[in-house]
Amino acid sequence: MRRIKTHLSVATRTLMRVVVVFINGALVLLTAAQRFGNVGPWWLELSRYLPYPALLLPAGVAVLLSWRLGRGWVVASAATLALVATLTMGLEWHDADRGSGQVRLMTYNIKAFKASQRPGGFAELAQEVLLQAPDILVMQDANGLLGPPGQGAFPVGPVFGLPVVYASGQYVVASRFPLRDCHSKRIGEQRDEVRYVHCVIDVRGTELDLVTVHFESPRNGLNAARHEGLDGVGEWRRNYEERLAQSRTLARDLAGSRRPLVVAGDLNAPELSPVVRALLGIGLRDAYASAGRGYGYSYGHALRVGFSFLRIDHVLVSPELGVARCYAGNPQASEHRPVIADLLLQRS
Repeated sequence: MRRIKTHLSVATRTLMRVVVVFINGALVLLTAAQRFGNVGPWWLELSRYLPYPALLLPAGVAVLLSWRLGRGWVVASAATLALVATLTMGLEWHDADRGSGQVRLMTYNIKAFKASQRPGGFAELAQEVLLQAPDILVMQDANGLLGPPGQGAFPVGPVFGLPVVYASGQYVVASRFPLRDCHSKRIGEQRDEVRYVHCVIDVRGTELDLVTVHFESPRNGLNAARHEGLDGVGEWRRNYEERLAQSRTLARDLAGSRRPLVVAGDLNAPELSPVVRALLGIGLRDAYASAGRGYGYSYGHALRVGFSFLRIDHVLVSPELGVARCYAGNPQASEHRPVIADLLLQRS
């Protein structure tokens, strides 16, 4: 009987080792692929949209199993858990740039149509903007915001206290500073409504190129992959490839800008995605990855999971501009938290 018990104990320990090695190895390889892979297989891009408990839970299981295997196993599993909580989940912790001429920019997908369907929806948006007090505000999904009086939207004129306003399609740009040469331009081939807005903005004598954009939503592709399994992979790949094509088109349009450049909007992709990397490839940098502290998640709180777990709204800046601070705002007014960046016109 003792031999049988010993044999079962050895078999159990062996199984536990296999499980722990598999979990830790898979998480380490996934993190490495996400951070260093460029345009990889469809599943790699899909993995960037996983809610983080889907990664923390197996890492925690590995730690619990390791308690029965010895100190070395515990250390290895705890290190994997720390890896997931930092690199995999996109933890940032950076000091501010130094410089002068600070200006606050805010990008906000306000989901204006949904705000119009609930009592006080526009008032909540106004409260969030006034709380953050931006000098420059770019909004996406703002259709209906500049509607006729009496419908809860703002008339043409100052928006959220910002006097200079340009609107085109789903975009609204509002500023304390003069705007000129504002126009919208189509990107991509499959959806005519996918455009971006470009303005030149004069900030106390320094001219900036300001662009706001909203790439195609991953929602349809994610739902297809979630509900249809392998049958939905084709829709996910089309969805991702269209978003990547839009980013590459925009990058070509903006390459060689003669003025300091800011690209702000709902890119519908995390920073490590090739979608965002296409824009980083022309010399831009992510403001949150430069001066943010924490995770900075801007999306997910309105989904069934009930909490933000993706950083898909971005402020990207050219090297001439410094970043004193970047953070995500509050979740109450929209399905997207705003992203606020305190930019420095002169770096030191």
